[in-house]
Amino acid sequence: MAFLSQLDLHECLQTLSVLQWLPVYIFLGAIPIIFIPYFLVFTKFWILSVLALTWLAYDWNTHSQGGRRSAWVRNWTLWKYFQNYFPIKLVKTHDLSPECNYIIANHPHGVLSYGVFINFATEATGFSRIFPGITPSLGTLEGIFWIPIVREYVMSMGVCPVSELALKYLLTQKGLGNAVVIVVGGAAEALLCRPGASTIYLKERKGFVKLALKTGAYLVPAYSFGENEVHNQETFPEGTWIRFFQKTFQDTFKKILGLNFCTFHGRGLTRESWGFLPFNRPITTVVGEPLPIPRIEKPNKKTVDKYHALYISALCKLFDQHKVQYGFPETQELTII
Repeated sequence: MAFLSQLDLHECLQTLSVLQWLPVYIFLGAIPIIFIPYFLVFTKFWILSVLALTWLAYDWNTHSQGGRRSAWVRNWTLWKYFQNYFPIKLVKTHDLSPECNYIIANHPHGVLSYGVFINFATEATGFSRIFPGITPSLGTLEGIFWIPIVREYVMSMGVCPVSELALKYLLTQKGLGNAVVIVVGGAAEALLCRPGASTIYLKERKGFVKLALKTGAYLVPAYSFGENEVHNQETFPEGTWIRFFQKTFQDTFKKILGLNFCTFHGRGLTRESWGFLPFNRPITTVVGEPLPIPRIEKPNKKTVDKYHALYISALCKLFDQHKVQYGFPETQELTII
């Protein structure tokens, strides 16, 4: 390493911090999935598998009841290198009072939601400093919490299931100053992302509005400018064999795991090479003005539609106010489907 300049070493550490992200999740997930059944059936260490499964059963509800966050994990230096790789930034437009609870609805999903992860599941961009007195909880697929070891890791970052049970608990049973963060478009929106695009799924996504009405939580629009710029996505021409294979694989993946598989690429280990690492392009998450929501135990469709329309208006306003500053042309519009 002596021949590397300080700048080169710093960039290497940034690249490695991003490179480790998915392999670590896969590795941590593979350990219990493979070794718990193996130890249970084929070795004399079956007691380890029994203990792991017993703990999982005993602790089953924890992820839906506020989890087990760790300030130490959220403040790892690793996340700072991850943030500086792009870089990622968190921008506040209005204060969030610790005397209320919030649902921060973030758009777009992107391929892997780098911005929302770093901004809300870690302290790399200083969430606690920017929004003092607010505790963020990032919602993700509940299936992750069924895997021993992985569940402990993601809970330590303040990640929770994006289920009504878990989100409602945080908004009604944990006092005030809580903010649940939801990527409203979900994994399906990943198929829409490509450089220059600003298309999101929102027109029929009303569950988060209904949850806000049931809990009285303020709705906060947030948009991650640059999230769609960090990977190129390939959609092959209709009628070709490769498009048939791509669509079949995506449909199968969606049916089995509930995930949408994207055919994407980015840079390699060096900036000029081809690979699957994201491009070094800035991602800026702008958090908008809180929209006050009344608490209604059983909101009807008309009420949900009313506040859904108000939310869309607030999101479009946020997008239009900041789009030029963060790389979009003045003529760019937010497309909602």
